[in-house]
Amino acid sequence: MVNAEEYLLEIPMWTKQKNSLEDVRAYLEAMGNPDRALKAVHVAGTNGKGSVCAFLTCALKEAGYRTGTFVSPHLEQVRERFLINGEMTDRESFERSFSTVLAVTERMVEQGKCHPTFFEFLFYMAMVLFREKQVDVVVLETGMGGRLDTTNVIESPLACVITSISLDHTQYLGDTISAIAAEKAGIIKARVPVIFDDGQPEASAVIEGRAYFLDAPRYPVGEDDFEIRGSLDDGTGFLMSARMRDGRNLDLAVPFEARYQARNAMLAVRTLEILRGSGITADDGAVRRGIRATRWPGRMEQAAPGLYLDGAHNPGGIAAFLEAVRDVTGRREKEPYLLFAAVADKDYRSMAEAICREIPWRGIGIARMKNSRGLDTEKLAGIFRDFADCPVWEYEDAGTALHEMRKAAGEQLLFCAGSLYLIGELRECNSSNGSSS
Repeated sequence: MVNAEEYLLEIPMWTKQKNSLEDVRAYLEAMGNPDRALKAVHVAGTNGKGSVCAFLTCALKEAGYRTGTFVSPHLEQVRERFLINGEMTDRESFERSFSTVLAVTERMVEQGKCHPTFFEFLFYMAMVLFREKQVDVVVLETGMGGRLDTTNVIESPLACVITSISLDHTQYLGDTISAIAAEKAGIIKARVPVIFDDGQPEASAVIEGRAYFLDAPRYPVGEDDFEIRGSLDDGTGFLMSARMRDGRNLDLAVPFEARYQARNAMLAVRTLEILRGSGITADDGAVRRGIRATRWPGRMEQAAPGLYLDGAHNPGGIAAFLEAVRDVTGRREKEPYLLFAAVADKDYRSMAEAICREIPWRGIGIARMKNSRGLDTEKLAGIFRDFADCPVWEYEDAGTALHEMRKAAGEQLLFCAGSLYLIGELRECNSSNGSSS
């Protein structure tokens, strides 16, 4: 019997070519078009996609809907990408959907079709799984981009959501905000409402133009749509007031210390409002409970007292991360230490410069990751030393780095960022040490 996880993780070793959307449709047809039996909310963007998906999932669950959520990447195990009512799918269902897709793949390859890429295979599994589970709503996150993304085979979503856009994956999506926005806006469908982050004028202009061309109702979300009212009494998050379309204010408790989550929560709230037009109704109570109950690992996650994990890995994400670091250290009156790693295709030099310019770190650790795309620690540490006014240490693995940096930080705060791959390794190390919260 084929081991599902081993097979999936080996796909990138021998399948490099992304299939066209026509070929993706052919695969889905061979599976009985599972996607056409599903109602989906399609989410694209550079930063915040996963958080918006998490907020939507929890609120819809609180409203009584059975949800299927497909997100990426995973932090520790592949099954994390497939959520039923916000919980990782069980192994039996995971393996059953894998077997279904594998059987179709073997037939299609025999007929001359290319083997699916890693992401394509997972997407097919998600569609098969969600049909089997008879979910009411699918919350579907794009992989990369939008226009040519595998998930864009979805023909008639209930709504399209576009989160904040910044420079990332520039070798594939373009090297300007407007070019990347055009790729993300490729998920917009004719007459399907689009809810989008209005914080970047260049991106908003592109999204507005595409939506206008397709006669898609447009719902921009900007800073005037919400107000942060202060911290929760227990220090685990903040209070915000969301301005609803009917003029009311809806008070929400957001369970994240990072204030950047206010924009993501507001995008989810506005989307939930718009979904009422499709018969998907989450009342104010469900929205409040859903936002309050949301958990999303690796996004300014307090994994243990004084230990924060954030998957920021591009200039926009790092800017939000640094704002959160400034806020958390100020409120807690503690000094910051940093543990960092990056993959080789990221703009790590500009990130290092911003990190060292914006925050008075007491010490910075650079870790080597298991991931083959990880940047050499000596090279990355050298770049940080060009900008840092504090010691910069190098570590051969994430486990050693975490142990030594927590020891160095002592009673102060340790922030970890630069790659979701790093965050996955650190969560695994932290759990094995028995200190995960």
